[in-house]
Amino acid sequence: MYGVSQLQRQLAEYTSSLFEEGFLDDQFNQLQQLQDESNPDFVVEVVTLFFEDAERLLNELAKALGQENIDFKRVDAHVRQLKGSSSSIGAQRVQKVCIAFRNYCEEKNVEGCLNSLQEIKQEYSLVKSKFETLFKMEQQLFAAGGSVTR
Repeated sequence: MYGVSQLQRQLAEYTSSLFEEGFLDDQFNQLQQLQDESNPDFVVEVVTLFFEDAERLLNELAKALGQENIDFKRVDAHVRQLKGSSSSIGAQRVQKVCIAFRNYCEEKNVEGCLNSLQEIKQEYSLVKSKFETLFKMEQQLFAAGGSVTR
């Protein structure tokens, strides 16, 4: 069982690093607590829905900010939705950029909004990659006969 214990240790260290680097906050722990034997894929399903929603919102934001006359209320509504969904899975860094983005919307600051959109795209891409790695590590652990300790 050396392989399983090593995989568990690697997964624990990786998960810990996501918190230390600010990618995740305690909301992710709470999300994990909702997962049980009756719904073993709960976290993956919720995070996958976040990915789908975030990509749709990022496309909507890019379209809205590409208009000649920007509707800042619409842009802010998209950012608010992205902030809420990122908050619900514990994607802390995406959430923080959304807060700054909303301030730029309030100020009707086009340059600030465009910069925030690029920053959100970057943070989203990073957190998506981190989640994909986390889920891959969990799958390897399960395949080896181990389980995730929470």
